[in-house]
Amino acid sequence: MDRVLEKKKGLQKKHIPYVAGGAALLLILGWLIFGDHSSSLKVDSRTVTIETAHRGQFNDYVQVNGSVLPITTVQISPLESGNVDVKVVEEGAMVKKGDVIVKLANPQLNMEILTSEADLAYQENQLRDTRVSMEQEKLNLQQERLQTEIDVTRAKRKYEQYEALHRENLISNEEYLQAKEDYELSVQKKDLIYNRQEQDSIFRALQVDNMEISLESMKKNMELIRQRVDNLNVRANIDGELGLLDVVLGQYVASGTKVGQINDLSDYKIEAMIDEHYIDRVKPGLEGTFERQGKKFNLVVKTVFPEVRDGQFRTWCYLTGERPDNIRSGQTYNLNLELGQPTDAIIIPRGAFYQTTGGSWIFVVSPDGTKAYRRSVKLGRQNPRYYEVLDGLDDGEKVIVSSYETYGDNEVLLLK
Repeated sequence: MDRVLEKKKGLQKKHIPYVAGGAALLLILGWLIFGDHSSSLKVDSRTVTIETAHRGQFNDYVQVNGSVLPITTVQISPLESGNVDVKVVEEGAMVKKGDVIVKLANPQLNMEILTSEADLAYQENQLRDTRVSMEQEKLNLQQERLQTEIDVTRAKRKYEQYEALHRENLISNEEYLQAKEDYELSVQKKDLIYNRQEQDSIFRALQVDNMEISLESMKKNMELIRQRVDNLNVRANIDGELGLLDVVLGQYVASGTKVGQINDLSDYKIEAMIDEHYIDRVKPGLEGTFERQGKKFNLVVKTVFPEVRDGQFRTWCYLTGERPDNIRSGQTYNLNLELGQPTDAIIIPRGAFYQTTGGSWIFVVSPDGTKAYRRSVKLGRQNPRYYEVLDGLDDGEKVIVSSYETYGDNEVLLLK
């Protein structure tokens, strides 16, 4: 007789594989959801530089190298073309304004001057002859006027005599009329002579004035021509040091060509090349300092050139207050330009990490010092020593500031 077998309850041996598989699956899902999947890299702790972020005073300045230049540099150029005949002084010599530096020779100019002098002498003789002729004409006209006045007097006397005789019928009517006509004609001639003399006087006065103006103009022009000879002497236009003289004997030099320069050493300025990152913050009036032989000296930015070359722009800084005793053109100083007022902020020391991250993230060391985690940060201003931290770090946290070039995209560093 068959018996009904009772079904066993609870976990049986055949169920163990399924339970184990389910547990394993749950563990895997839990790790996928809650586990740390960050890529990591083992790093020798002796090869990294760890610094502490701390709250302190951030001094907003930039440090740049500056070269000392003369306060003014003036170009030397000849006013007249010619060949170099004599070099009176050499480079490096101190000169005064007006000193002859180079003498030029120009035979063609000498011929032009001789020709101009001959033309001037000819014109002067012509003017002199014209004046003599005018004076002679004036005398002749005065003589003619006197003669006409005598003729009028004689004609009038004859006319009056004939008029009296004609009334007594002692002369014919024809003789009387001729005497009257002769008198009237002489009066008309006299009026014509007077008008002619008046017009000639006005004309002569204008002619003489024009000739005198013309002669004066020619004399001034001649003076200018003679000055061209003196312009063959190239002179210093300021007091200073002859810093450059680029000519050789016999060389032809055109007028206006730069042949040298003079450095005004009465004062100095400092030329600094600054990274274009600061072009919006460096403006005229910005103050700065530099140290020399243990003393601090002040300066101010006077000129900012807008052109950027090779990632830098040029500025001129002028010294204010005391000058270094041994300042010389060509010296190099380390300048500190104050970009803003000191402020209280979280700061971290500068480091090579910035070249990789651009200041957008950094590795933060764990409290036990065994790991470093990648964290997003926001860095603001920078000076030669520190970065200003705007967000992402707290006072006292330690960060790696050395280079990140070998870390790749790893998010965790295992410090061993």
